[in-house]
Amino acid sequence: MAEIALKSLAHSYLSNPESPGDYAIREMNHVWQQGGAYALLGPSGCGKSTLLNIISGLLEPSSGDVLFDGERVNALPPELRNIAQVFQFPVVYDTMTVYDNLAFPLRNVKTPEDRVHERVMEVADALELTSQLKRKAKNLTADEKQKVSMGRGLVRDDVSAILFDEPLTVIDPHLKWKLRRKLKEIHQRFEITMVYVTHDQLEASTFADKIAVMYEGQVVQFGTPRELFEAPNHTFVGYFIGSPGMNFLEVSLRDGHVVSGTTELAVGREFADALGEIRSTNVKLGIRPEFIEVHDAHVEGSMVADIIHAQDLGTYSILYLRLGDTTLKARIEEEQPTPSGKAYLRFPGKWIGLYVDEFRVEIAS
Repeated sequence: MAEIALKSLAHSYLSNPESPGDYAIREMNHVWQQGGAYALLGPSGCGKSTLLNIISGLLEPSSGDVLFDGERVNALPPELRNIAQVFQFPVVYDTMTVYDNLAFPLRNVKTPEDRVHERVMEVADALELTSQLKRKAKNLTADEKQKVSMGRGLVRDDVSAILFDEPLTVIDPHLKWKLRRKLKEIHQRFEITMVYVTHDQLEASTFADKIAVMYEGQVVQFGTPRELFEAPNHTFVGYFIGSPGMNFLEVSLRDGHVVSGTTELAVGREFADALGEIRSTNVKLGIRPEFIEVHDAHVEGSMVADIIHAQDLGTYSILYLRLGDTTLKARIEEEQPTPSGKAYLRFPGKWIGLYVDEFRVEIAS
């Protein structure tokens, strides 16, 4: 197991990059602690797989360092990094049995056969493959093959880390939740450093203790699932995490009052004071649909909005609203009656975020 650190790391597939947009990975510093369960989350093309391949040694970075337990490993090939990598599509030997597939990484490094058997049986038990050990891999289903592929990464107890590159892509949806839980159980059992790459926020939050969210080649936030939801550090995190995503309203200060377009917002003195200190023209207020208070009559500090549409989703409803010139969404639970025509909204100060040039800034209390 190892601590993995990235120091001033950057990568471009161009020979002479000139602008930030030329980089698949923009310069970053990041640390994954030993024994942690992490997710690398982001949309297609944001640099997740590139970063994973740099860590594993399949790709050499344009600049910066990859450190395992403080030791620079840029020049080390994959086989000398003790990294196990599980890819989107299962990598198994079809002509071998499941047992021999699991045993192969250990036999390849001349592990004594009694130790091979011990580890194979332990990993097979963890992945619920014991009953399949005598079967040829070619006869397995896609999810069984992927479990074998995962098992080959787990079977060596000297690996520095296991990297999962969207490993559930080929798995049937109804089986994904089971494998996610199984991976979490395996991490707790073996305490191996694991980094799980995905574009699916549910997969990330189910598996990881901490999530690194990538956007346009950089990690824009690293935190627990709760931190990403309650206090997104970047507007992209707000959009990407949660369903529906965060509401963002362009705001400015007019005669000491916070406005969005021509509509005055009731958001409190602290927000207005913070806004008065900002010189950028790219300023937004962010609030999650879950945190907007919805009333059917005026209450102190509320703002009237027109209801465009109400979407009943069973245990809760999503209201599509127009507040002045701005459209936004609010979530109400099933026990709360849906207002008709108009709703009165409150933005609790605790749940309001101020975003300048897309990044969150602190509001002094």
